[in-house]
Amino acid sequence: MSSIAKEIQPMIESNPDMLIHAIQSQLLRKHQLEMSLHKVFRANRIAATRIYGDYQEQYGLLRSYCDELLKANPGSTIKIDVEPCGNSGSPTSQFRRVYVCFASMMRGFKMIGRPLLGVDGFFMKGPFPGQILSVVSIDGNNSIYPVCYALVEAETTQSWKWFLQLLRDDLGCTAESCFTFISDRQKGLIPVMLAVFPNGEHRFCLRHIHENMKSKWRGDLYKNLLWSAGRKTYIPYFNKAMEEIKTTERAMYDWLNEIPYTDWSRAYFSGRANCDMLLNNICEVFNRQIKGARDKLIITCLEFIREYMTKRIVNVKKLQAKCMGPLTPHATEVFDEIKKQAAEMSVLMVDSNKYQDALMLAYQKSGFQKSGMPCKHAVATIWDMSRNSIDAGIPEEWVSDVYWLSTWKKVYENVIEPINGPDMWTPSKCPTTLIPPKHHTQVGRPKKKRRKAFGEKELEQEFDKGGK
Repeated sequence: MSSIAKEIQPMIESNPDMLIHAIQSQLLRKHQLEMSLHKVFRANRIAATRIYGDYQEQYGLLRSYCDELLKANPGSTIKIDVEPCGNSGSPTSQFRRVYVCFASMMRGFKMIGRPLLGVDGFFMKGPFPGQILSVVSIDGNNSIYPVCYALVEAETTQSWKWFLQLLRDDLGCTAESCFTFISDRQKGLIPVMLAVFPNGEHRFCLRHIHENMKSKWRGDLYKNLLWSAGRKTYIPYFNKAMEEIKTTERAMYDWLNEIPYTDWSRAYFSGRANCDMLLNNICEVFNRQIKGARDKLIITCLEFIREYMTKRIVNVKKLQAKCMGPLTPHATEVFDEIKKQAAEMSVLMVDSNKYQDALMLAYQKSGFQKSGMPCKHAVATIWDMSRNSIDAGIPEEWVSDVYWLSTWKKVYENVIEPINGPDMWTPSKCPTTLIPPKHHTQVGRPKKKRRKAFGEKELEQEFDKGGK
Protein backbone atom coordinates (compact mmCIF):
# COMPACT_ATOMS: atom_id res chain seq x y z
CA MET A 1 0.00 0.00 0.00
CA SER A 2 1.31 3.45 -0.93
CA SER A 3 2.08 6.12 1.65
CA ILE A 4 -0.90 8.24 0.46
CA ALA A 5 -3.27 5.28 0.81
CA LYS A 6 -1.97 4.60 4.31
CA GLU A 7 -2.53 8.24 5.20
CA ILE A 8 -6.16 8.46 4.05
CA GLN A 9 -7.14 4.94 5.16
CA PRO A 10 -8.04 6.05 8.75
CA MET A 11 -10.15 8.91 7.34
CA ILE A 12 -12.13 6.54 5.11
CA GLU A 13 -12.75 4.11 7.95
CA SER A 14 -13.78 6.84 10.40
CA ASN A 15 -16.04 8.79 8.01
CA PRO A 16 -17.06 6.90 4.80
CA ASP A 17 -19.87 9.40 4.11
CA MET A 18 -17.31 12.14 3.63
CA LEU A 19 -15.58 10.10 0.88
CA ILE A 20 -18.89 9.42 -0.88
CA HIS A 21 -19.73 13.12 -0.70
CA ALA A 22 -16.35 14.06 -2.17
CA ILE A 23 -16.76 11.61 -5.08
CA GLN A 24 -20.27 12.87 -5.77
CA SER A 25 -19.02 16.47 -5.77
CA GLN A 26 -16.31 15.59 -8.27
CA LEU A 27 -18.78 13.82 -10.56
CA LEU A 28 -21.17 16.79 -10.36
CA ARG A 29 -18.42 19.24 -11.27
CA LYS A 30 -17.38 17.04 -14.20
CA HIS A 31 -21.00 16.88 -15.43
CA GLN A 32 -21.37 20.66 -15.11
CA LEU A 33 -18.13 21.16 -17.04
CA GLU A 34 -19.29 18.82 -19.83
CA MET A 35 -22.63 20.64 -20.03
CA SER A 36 -20.86 24.00 -20.17
CA LEU A 37 -18.58 22.81 -22.98
CA HIS A 38 -21.58 21.41 -24.83
CA LYS A 39 -23.31 24.81 -24.56
CA VAL A 40 -20.17 26.57 -25.79
CA PHE A 41 -19.84 24.32 -28.83
CA ARG A 42 -23.56 24.64 -29.56
CA ALA A 43 -23.40 28.42 -29.25
CA ASN A 44 -20.34 28.44 -31.50
CA ARG A 45 -22.21 26.46 -34.18
CA ILE A 46 -25.23 28.78 -33.96
CA ALA A 47 -22.99 31.86 -34.17
CA ALA A 48 -21.09 30.46 -37.15
CA THR A 49 -24.35 29.67 -38.94
CA ARG A 50 -25.66 33.19 -38.31
CA ILE A 51 -22.41 34.80 -39.47
CA TYR A 52 -21.59 32.64 -42.47
CA GLY A 53 -25.00 31.21 -43.32
CA ASP A 54 -26.06 27.65 -43.95
CA TYR A 55 -24.21 25.46 -46.47
CA GLN A 56 -27.40 24.39 -48.25
CA GLU A 57 -28.70 27.95 -48.36
CA GLN A 58 -25.46 29.35 -49.85
CA TYR A 59 -25.41 26.82 -52.68
CA GLY A 60 -28.98 27.86 -53.46
CA LEU A 61 -27.86 31.52 -53.65
CA LEU A 62 -24.71 30.87 -55.67
CA ARG A 63 -26.25 31.69 -59.07
CA SER A 64 -27.63 34.99 -57.74
CA TYR A 65 -24.22 35.80 -56.28
CA CYS A 66 -22.50 35.14 -59.62
CA ASP A 67 -25.07 37.28 -61.45
CA GLU A 68 -24.34 40.11 -59.00
CA LEU A 69 -20.60 39.81 -59.66
CA LEU A 70 -21.18 40.01 -63.41
CA LYS A 71 -23.49 42.99 -63.02
CA ALA A 72 -20.85 44.91 -61.03
CA ASN A 73 -17.92 43.71 -63.19
CA PRO A 74 -19.13 43.47 -66.80
CA GLY A 75 -16.96 41.48 -69.17
CA SER A 76 -15.85 39.08 -66.44
CA THR A 77 -16.13 35.31 -66.84
CA ILE A 78 -17.97 33.36 -64.16
CA LYS A 79 -18.99 29.79 -64.95
CA ILE A 80 -20.86 27.24 -62.83
CA ASP A 81 -20.63 23.58 -63.76
CA VAL A 82 -23.03 20.96 -62.36
CA GLU A 83 -23.00 17.20 -62.17
CA PRO A 84 -24.63 15.48 -65.17
CA CYS A 85 -28.14 14.33 -64.35
CA GLY A 86 -30.18 11.75 -66.21
CA ASN A 87 -33.48 13.23 -65.05
CA SER A 88 -34.14 16.36 -67.13
CA GLY A 89 -37.20 17.18 -65.07
CA SER A 90 -35.37 17.32 -61.73
CA PRO A 91 -35.92 20.61 -59.83
CA THR A 92 -32.34 20.54 -58.49
CA SER A 93 -28.81 20.46 -59.91
CA GLN A 94 -25.82 19.24 -57.93
CA PHE A 95 -22.90 21.69 -57.83
CA ARG A 96 -19.54 20.55 -59.21
CA ARG A 97 -17.34 23.56 -60.09
CA VAL A 98 -17.22 27.36 -60.32
CA TYR A 99 -14.71 29.52 -62.23
CA VAL A 100 -14.07 33.24 -61.61
CA CYS A 101 -12.00 35.59 -63.78
CA PHE A 102 -12.57 39.33 -63.34
CA ALA A 103 -12.22 41.35 -66.54
CA SER A 104 -10.16 43.99 -64.71
CA MET A 105 -7.60 41.43 -63.50
CA MET A 106 -7.26 39.95 -66.99
CA ARG A 107 -6.77 43.45 -68.47
CA GLY A 108 -4.15 44.18 -65.84
CA PHE A 109 -2.31 40.94 -66.55
CA LYS A 110 -2.10 41.72 -70.26
CA MET A 111 -0.68 45.17 -69.43
CA ILE A 112 2.09 43.78 -67.20
CA GLY A 113 4.08 42.55 -70.18
CA ARG A 114 5.12 39.30 -68.54
CA PRO A 115 3.20 36.38 -70.09
CA LEU A 116 4.16 34.12 -67.17
CA LEU A 117 1.49 32.24 -65.22
CA GLY A 118 1.93 30.12 -62.11
CA VAL A 119 -0.59 27.28 -61.79
CA ASP A 120 -1.39 25.48 -58.54
CA GLY A 121 -4.08 23.77 -56.46
CA PHE A 122 -5.02 24.34 -52.81
CA PHE A 123 -7.23 21.95 -50.84
CA MET A 124 -10.43 22.97 -49.07
CA LYS A 125 -11.78 21.88 -45.67
CA GLY A 126 -15.27 21.46 -44.26
CA PRO A 127 -18.10 19.03 -45.07
CA PHE A 128 -17.76 19.61 -48.84
CA PRO A 129 -14.02 19.69 -49.45
CA GLY A 130 -12.55 20.28 -52.88
CA GLN A 131 -9.67 22.17 -54.47
CA ILE A 132 -9.11 25.84 -55.21
CA LEU A 133 -7.23 26.05 -58.51
CA SER A 134 -5.48 29.34 -59.13
CA VAL A 135 -3.48 31.13 -61.82
CA VAL A 136 -1.13 33.82 -60.56
CA SER A 137 1.26 36.07 -62.47
CA ILE A 138 4.04 38.42 -61.33
CA ASP A 139 4.04 42.20 -61.83
CA GLY A 140 6.85 44.65 -62.55
CA ASN A 141 7.63 44.97 -58.84
CA ASN A 142 8.08 41.18 -58.56
CA SER A 143 4.89 40.89 -56.51
CA ILE A 144 2.10 38.39 -57.11
CA TYR A 145 -0.77 39.28 -59.43
CA PRO A 146 -3.78 36.92 -59.17
CA VAL A 147 -5.44 36.33 -62.54
CA CYS A 148 -8.25 33.81 -61.99
CA TYR A 149 -9.35 30.97 -59.70
CA ALA A 150 -11.84 28.13 -59.51
CA LEU A 151 -13.36 25.87 -56.89
CA VAL A 152 -13.48 22.29 -58.20
CA GLU A 153 -14.22 18.84 -56.82
CA ALA A 154 -10.59 17.59 -56.97
CA GLU A 155 -7.34 17.94 -58.90
CA THR A 156 -8.08 15.61 -61.81
CA THR A 157 -7.42 15.58 -65.52
CA GLN A 158 -11.05 16.57 -66.15
CA SER A 159 -11.09 19.49 -63.70
CA TRP A 160 -7.74 20.82 -64.96
CA LYS A 161 -8.96 20.62 -68.56
CA TRP A 162 -12.17 22.49 -67.72
CA PHE A 163 -10.21 25.17 -65.83
CA LEU A 164 -7.46 25.67 -68.43
CA GLN A 165 -9.88 25.80 -71.36
CA LEU A 166 -11.75 28.66 -69.67
CA LEU A 167 -8.41 30.37 -68.96
CA ARG A 168 -7.40 29.95 -72.63
CA ASP A 169 -10.63 31.61 -73.78
CA ASP A 170 -10.13 34.53 -71.36
CA LEU A 171 -6.53 35.00 -72.52
CA GLY A 172 -7.82 35.25 -76.09
CA CYS A 173 -5.35 32.65 -77.29
CA THR A 174 -4.66 32.20 -80.97
CA ALA A 175 -2.45 29.75 -82.87
CA GLU A 176 0.47 32.14 -82.36
CA SER A 177 -0.09 32.80 -78.63
CA CYS A 178 2.88 31.92 -76.44
CA PHE A 179 2.56 31.86 -72.66
CA THR A 180 4.99 30.56 -70.08
CA PHE A 181 3.58 28.40 -67.28
CA ILE A 182 5.29 27.29 -64.09
CA SER A 183 3.91 24.53 -61.87
CA ASP A 184 4.76 21.79 -59.38
CA ARG A 185 3.98 19.08 -61.96
CA GLN A 186 0.58 18.29 -60.39
CA LYS A 187 -1.23 15.07 -61.20
CA GLY A 188 -3.13 15.34 -64.46
CA LEU A 189 -1.87 18.85 -65.26
CA ILE A 190 1.01 18.27 -67.69
CA PRO A 191 -0.84 16.33 -70.45
CA VAL A 192 -3.77 18.76 -70.27
CA MET A 193 -1.41 21.76 -70.45
CA LEU A 194 0.22 20.38 -73.59
CA ALA A 195 -3.18 19.80 -75.18
CA VAL A 196 -4.75 23.16 -74.27
CA PHE A 197 -1.63 25.31 -74.79
CA PRO A 198 0.41 23.49 -77.48
CA ASN A 199 2.69 26.52 -78.01
CA GLY A 200 3.16 27.21 -74.31
CA GLU A 201 6.50 27.10 -72.53
CA HIS A 202 6.28 25.04 -69.35
CA ARG A 203 8.68 25.42 -66.44
CA PHE A 204 8.88 23.14 -63.42
CA CYS A 205 9.45 24.63 -59.97
CA LEU A 206 13.10 23.88 -59.19
CA ARG A 207 12.41 23.41 -55.49
CA HIS A 208 9.80 20.79 -56.34
CA ILE A 209 12.35 18.98 -58.53
CA HIS A 210 14.72 19.08 -55.56
CA GLU A 211 12.01 17.62 -53.29
CA ASN A 212 11.56 14.70 -55.70
CA MET A 213 15.32 14.29 -55.96
CA LYS A 214 15.81 14.06 -52.18
CA SER A 215 14.38 10.54 -52.05
CA LYS A 216 17.62 9.37 -53.70
CA TRP A 217 20.18 12.14 -53.21
CA ARG A 218 20.00 14.02 -49.94
CA GLY A 219 22.30 16.67 -48.55
CA ASP A 220 23.59 20.13 -49.39
CA LEU A 221 26.11 18.78 -51.89
CA TYR A 222 23.45 17.51 -54.31
CA LYS A 223 21.15 20.45 -53.61
CA ASN A 224 23.88 22.98 -54.43
CA LEU A 225 24.81 21.12 -57.61
CA LEU A 226 21.20 21.23 -58.80
CA TRP A 227 20.69 24.91 -58.01
CA SER A 228 24.02 25.84 -59.54
CA ALA A 229 22.98 24.27 -62.84
CA GLY A 230 19.49 25.81 -62.73
CA ARG A 231 20.77 29.35 -62.10
CA LYS A 232 23.27 29.42 -64.99
CA THR A 233 22.31 31.87 -67.75
CA TYR A 234 24.91 30.80 -70.34
CA ILE A 235 24.67 27.37 -71.98
CA PRO A 236 28.47 26.72 -71.75
CA TYR A 237 28.36 27.44 -68.00
CA PHE A 238 25.31 25.18 -67.66
CA ASN A 239 27.13 22.37 -69.48
CA LYS A 240 30.08 22.80 -67.12
CA ALA A 241 27.72 22.56 -64.10
CA MET A 242 26.16 19.39 -65.54
CA GLU A 243 29.61 17.87 -66.04
CA GLU A 244 30.30 18.52 -62.36
CA ILE A 245 27.09 16.67 -61.47
CA LYS A 246 28.11 13.83 -63.80
CA THR A 247 31.49 13.53 -62.11
CA THR A 248 29.97 13.62 -58.61
CA GLU A 249 26.95 11.33 -59.14
CA ARG A 250 26.30 9.79 -62.55
CA ALA A 251 22.86 8.47 -61.54
CA MET A 252 21.70 11.99 -60.60
CA TYR A 253 23.02 13.31 -63.91
CA ASP A 254 21.03 10.66 -65.82
CA TRP A 255 17.91 11.44 -63.74
CA LEU A 256 18.12 15.17 -64.52
CA ASN A 257 18.67 14.46 -68.21
CA GLU A 258 15.20 12.93 -68.33
CA ILE A 259 13.72 16.37 -67.51
CA PRO A 260 13.97 18.80 -70.48
CA TYR A 261 16.50 21.56 -69.73
CA THR A 262 14.03 24.15 -71.03
CA ASP A 263 11.80 23.31 -68.06
CA TRP A 264 14.19 24.14 -65.23
CA SER A 265 17.40 25.95 -66.32
CA ARG A 266 17.72 29.68 -67.02
CA ALA A 267 20.28 28.92 -69.71
CA TYR A 268 17.51 27.38 -71.84
CA PHE A 269 14.63 29.75 -71.04
CA SER A 270 13.30 31.45 -74.18
CA GLY A 271 13.14 34.91 -72.58
CA ARG A 272 9.67 35.67 -73.90
CA ALA A 273 8.28 35.85 -70.35
CA ASN A 274 10.63 38.69 -69.30
CA CYS A 275 11.23 36.69 -66.14
CA ASP A 276 13.89 34.17 -65.18
CA MET A 277 12.03 32.87 -62.13
CA LEU A 278 12.81 29.27 -61.13
CA LEU A 279 10.20 28.80 -58.39
CA ASN A 280 6.41 28.66 -58.23
CA ASN A 281 6.35 30.82 -55.09
CA ILE A 282 3.80 33.20 -56.57
CA CYS A 283 1.05 30.57 -56.25
CA GLU A 284 2.20 29.48 -52.81
CA VAL A 285 2.10 33.06 -51.54
CA PHE A 286 -1.41 33.51 -52.94
CA ASN A 287 -2.53 30.25 -51.34
CA ARG A 288 -1.18 31.35 -48.00
CA GLN A 289 -3.04 34.66 -48.21
CA ILE A 290 -6.39 32.95 -48.88
CA LYS A 291 -6.00 30.08 -46.41
CA GLY A 292 -8.74 31.68 -44.31
CA ALA A 293 -11.20 30.74 -47.07
CA ARG A 294 -10.53 27.03 -47.03
CA ASP A 295 -13.08 26.05 -44.35
CA LYS A 296 -15.78 28.58 -45.28
CA LEU A 297 -19.12 28.11 -47.00
CA ILE A 298 -18.98 28.45 -50.77
CA ILE A 299 -20.09 32.09 -51.17
CA THR A 300 -18.15 33.12 -48.07
CA CYS A 301 -15.09 31.39 -49.53
CA LEU A 302 -15.42 33.14 -52.89
CA GLU A 303 -16.04 36.47 -51.19
CA PHE A 304 -12.94 36.00 -49.01
CA ILE A 305 -10.81 35.64 -52.15
CA ARG A 306 -12.47 38.59 -53.93
CA GLU A 307 -12.05 40.84 -50.91
CA TYR A 308 -8.39 39.87 -50.56
CA MET A 309 -7.73 40.74 -54.21
CA THR A 310 -9.55 44.06 -53.78
CA LYS A 311 -7.62 45.00 -50.64
CA ARG A 312 -4.36 44.04 -52.28
CA ILE A 313 -4.93 46.49 -55.14
CA VAL A 314 -5.58 49.25 -52.59
CA ASN A 315 -2.36 48.40 -50.71
CA VAL A 316 -0.31 48.42 -53.91
CA LYS A 317 -1.70 51.83 -54.84
CA LYS A 318 -0.67 53.19 -51.44
CA LEU A 319 2.85 51.90 -52.07
CA GLN A 320 2.91 53.38 -55.57
CA ALA A 321 1.98 56.82 -54.21
CA LYS A 322 5.26 56.86 -52.26
CA CYS A 323 7.46 55.79 -55.19
CA MET A 324 9.77 58.05 -57.16
CA GLY A 325 12.02 57.39 -60.13
CA PRO A 326 11.60 55.65 -63.44
CA LEU A 327 11.55 52.04 -62.15
CA THR A 328 9.53 50.08 -59.61
CA PRO A 329 11.03 49.73 -56.09
CA HIS A 330 12.16 46.13 -56.60
CA ALA A 331 13.56 46.84 -60.06
CA THR A 332 15.42 49.86 -58.69
CA GLU A 333 16.98 47.75 -55.96
CA VAL A 334 18.08 45.05 -58.42
CA PHE A 335 19.36 47.50 -61.03
CA ASP A 336 21.31 49.49 -58.44
CA GLU A 337 23.22 46.31 -57.62
CA ILE A 338 23.87 45.71 -61.34
CA LYS A 339 25.20 49.27 -61.71
CA LYS A 340 27.37 48.79 -58.65
CA GLN A 341 28.98 45.75 -60.27
CA ALA A 342 29.28 47.59 -63.62
CA ALA A 343 31.17 50.45 -61.93
CA GLU A 344 33.97 48.01 -61.11
CA MET A 345 34.41 47.02 -64.76
CA SER A 346 36.49 48.69 -67.47
CA VAL A 347 35.53 48.93 -71.14
CA LEU A 348 37.96 49.52 -74.02
CA MET A 349 36.51 51.43 -76.98
CA VAL A 350 37.33 50.15 -80.48
CA ASP A 351 34.63 51.94 -82.54
CA SER A 352 30.91 52.69 -82.29
CA ASN A 353 29.95 49.61 -84.29
CA LYS A 354 31.82 47.36 -81.87
CA TYR A 355 29.86 48.93 -79.02
CA GLN A 356 26.62 48.09 -80.80
CA ASP A 357 27.78 44.52 -81.36
CA ALA A 358 28.73 44.22 -77.69
CA LEU A 359 25.28 45.37 -76.57
CA MET A 360 23.52 42.98 -78.95
CA LEU A 361 25.72 40.10 -77.79
CA ALA A 362 24.87 40.90 -74.16
CA TYR A 363 21.18 40.96 -75.06
CA GLN A 364 21.24 37.63 -76.89
CA LYS A 365 23.44 35.56 -74.60
CA SER A 366 22.90 36.76 -71.06
CA GLY A 367 20.17 37.39 -68.55
CA PHE A 368 19.52 40.68 -70.41
CA GLN A 369 17.10 38.94 -72.77
CA LYS A 370 15.66 36.54 -70.20
CA SER A 371 14.96 39.00 -67.39
CA GLY A 372 14.42 42.19 -69.39
CA MET A 373 17.18 44.00 -67.50
CA PRO A 374 20.68 44.89 -68.82
CA CYS A 375 23.57 42.93 -67.35
CA LYS A 376 26.62 44.58 -65.79
CA HIS A 377 28.59 44.30 -69.04
CA ALA A 378 25.88 46.16 -70.97
CA VAL A 379 25.66 48.91 -68.32
CA ALA A 380 29.44 49.40 -68.35
CA THR A 381 29.33 49.66 -72.16
CA ILE A 382 26.47 52.22 -72.08
CA TRP A 383 28.41 54.41 -69.66
CA ASP A 384 31.58 54.24 -71.77
CA MET A 385 29.62 55.15 -74.90
CA SER A 386 28.37 58.30 -73.14
CA ARG A 387 31.91 59.18 -72.09
CA ASN A 388 32.94 58.95 -75.76
CA SER A 389 30.08 61.22 -76.94
CA ILE A 390 27.99 58.35 -78.32
CA ASP A 391 24.34 58.85 -77.42
CA ALA A 392 23.18 55.68 -75.69
CA GLY A 393 20.93 57.28 -73.09
CA ILE A 394 20.93 56.32 -69.43
CA PRO A 395 21.09 52.62 -68.46
CA GLU A 396 17.49 52.72 -67.16
CA GLU A 397 16.27 53.40 -70.72
CA TRP A 398 17.52 49.94 -71.68
CA VAL A 399 15.39 48.29 -68.99
CA SER A 400 12.22 46.60 -70.26
CA ASP A 401 8.94 48.53 -69.95
CA VAL A 402 7.84 45.74 -67.61
CA TYR A 403 9.84 47.33 -64.78
CA TRP A 404 8.86 50.96 -65.37
CA LEU A 405 6.87 52.69 -62.64
CA SER A 406 4.43 54.09 -65.21
CA THR A 407 3.61 50.56 -66.45
CA TRP A 408 3.16 49.29 -62.91
CA LYS A 409 0.72 52.11 -62.12
CA LYS A 410 -1.34 51.49 -65.28
CA VAL A 411 -1.73 47.82 -64.33
CA TYR A 412 -3.33 48.69 -60.99
CA GLU A 413 -5.75 51.20 -62.48
CA ASN A 414 -7.81 48.07 -63.12
CA VAL A 415 -9.88 47.44 -60.00
CA ILE A 416 -12.55 44.96 -58.90
CA GLU A 417 -15.86 46.73 -58.36
CA PRO A 418 -17.79 46.07 -55.11
CA ILE A 419 -21.14 44.29 -55.02
CA ASN A 420 -24.40 44.76 -53.12
CA GLY A 421 -25.40 42.71 -50.09
CA PRO A 422 -27.47 39.50 -50.43
CA ASP A 423 -30.75 41.34 -49.78
CA MET A 424 -30.29 43.24 -53.06
CA TRP A 425 -29.32 40.31 -55.28
CA THR A 426 -31.67 39.52 -58.15
CA PRO A 427 -33.11 35.99 -57.85
CA SER A 428 -31.71 33.66 -60.49
CA LYS A 429 -33.99 32.78 -63.41
CA CYS A 430 -32.50 29.29 -63.73
CA PRO A 431 -35.30 26.70 -63.40
CA THR A 432 -33.24 24.40 -61.16
CA THR A 433 -31.93 25.02 -57.65
CA LEU A 434 -28.29 24.31 -56.88
CA ILE A 435 -27.64 21.82 -54.10
CA PRO A 436 -24.33 20.96 -52.41
CA PRO A 437 -22.02 18.24 -53.77
CA LYS A 438 -21.91 14.87 -52.08
CA HIS A 439 -21.04 15.12 -48.40
CA HIS A 440 -17.60 13.81 -47.53
CA THR A 441 -16.65 13.14 -43.91
CA GLN A 442 -12.90 13.31 -43.47
CA VAL A 443 -11.13 10.79 -41.28
CA GLY A 444 -9.37 12.08 -38.19
CA ARG A 445 -8.90 15.60 -36.93
CA PRO A 446 -8.67 18.06 -39.86
CA LYS A 447 -5.26 19.69 -40.23
CA LYS A 448 -5.21 23.46 -40.60
CA LYS A 449 -1.69 23.84 -41.93
CA ARG A 450 0.22 22.24 -44.77
CA ARG A 451 3.69 20.96 -43.94
CA LYS A 452 6.18 23.29 -45.60
CA ALA A 453 9.30 22.12 -47.37
CA PHE A 454 12.68 23.13 -46.01
CA GLY A 455 13.45 26.75 -46.90
CA GLU A 456 9.99 27.41 -48.36
CA LYS A 457 9.04 30.07 -45.81
CA GLU A 458 12.13 32.15 -46.52
CA LEU A 459 11.62 31.93 -50.27
CA GLU A 460 7.96 32.98 -50.02
CA GLN A 461 8.84 36.14 -48.09
CA GLU A 462 10.41 37.63 -51.22
CA PHE A 463 6.98 38.03 -52.83
CA ASP A 464 5.27 39.48 -49.73
CA LYS A 465 7.10 42.81 -49.87
CA GLY A 466 4.86 44.50 -52.41
CA GLY A 467 1.17 44.82 -51.64
CA LYS A 468 1.03 42.30 -48.80
